[in-house]
Amino acid sequence: MKTSYAGMQSTPDPADLQLLLALVRGRTLAGAAERLKVDASTVFRSVRRLERALGGPLFERSRQGYAPTELARTLAVHAERIESQLQEAREAAWGRGGEAAGLLRITTTDTILNGLLLPALSRFAGQHPAIELELLASNALANLSQRDADVAIRATRKPPEQVVGSRLGSIPSAVFAGKDYLARHGHPLDLERADWIALDDTLIDHPSVRWRRQRYPKVIPRIRCNSVLAVAGAIVNGLGTGVSPLFLLRDHPRVEMIGGPVAELETDLWMLSHPEVRHWQRVRLLFDFLRQDLQLAAA
Repeated sequence: MKTSYAGMQSTPDPADLQLLLALVRGRTLAGAAERLKVDASTVFRSVRRLERALGGPLFERSRQGYAPTELARTLAVHAERIESQLQEAREAAWGRGGEAAGLLRITTTDTILNGLLLPALSRFAGQHPAIELELLASNALANLSQRDADVAIRATRKPPEQVVGSRLGSIPSAVFAGKDYLARHGHPLDLERADWIALDDTLIDHPSVRWRRQRYPKVIPRIRCNSVLAVAGAIVNGLGTGVSPLFLLRDHPRVEMIGGPVAELETDLWMLSHPEVRHWQRVRLLFDFLRQDLQLAAA
């Protein structure tokens, strides 16, 4: 249902606060409009009316978007509390019916999504048919504080401090090569002379990049990719050797592990959420489900 902002008051009402919170989170008129399911011009006019009603600016406009003023940030805190309380009321109502429902937005990398999460989510969706899932695949960590997503599934050794989370298990990695590549270049493979497949400069701080540069400083990768999933695909198809999580290639019939798992590459798998949403029924259910379902798969 679209919210109307036509009737402005001298003090903000719930609809006004919903508008303000959407713009704080969306950071642009288009971003706020998408969250509110209205057009950008409606957001623009509504913000102007609200600012006139309050007698002062709520946002500083720039090419980068709308930056909230101190007043807007203060009002946004109250708006989040109202939003949270409304959600708790819905949770209570749903709890009486015994079935979890609503939209659950999950962000993760394409590697974790395709290699670990989709099979688990298939089982989760089967158990909870009234929960809608929105899956966001990105190498960038979504801003959970801005509610870009409800839950983030990430490989990290140090989760951000402003979110809460649960460790699901460890993710070991190793060097792999395709069997076709090994047939052409001999076995055992000389990793100093091999054709390396590596992540490009968009992921320059990835553990596999740092490890390779320390362990094989003279190696210049022949093939570069912008995702771990693409590196694994290139390995499978015989383009060279590279680092991959075990969950992607350990059981693949067309590749071989070169040596064993590399201790320096091991990281943790975390499920993260904003503190305000961790008590949502559908979030709790996902936390509990993945803690049981993914722990062994990731290890």
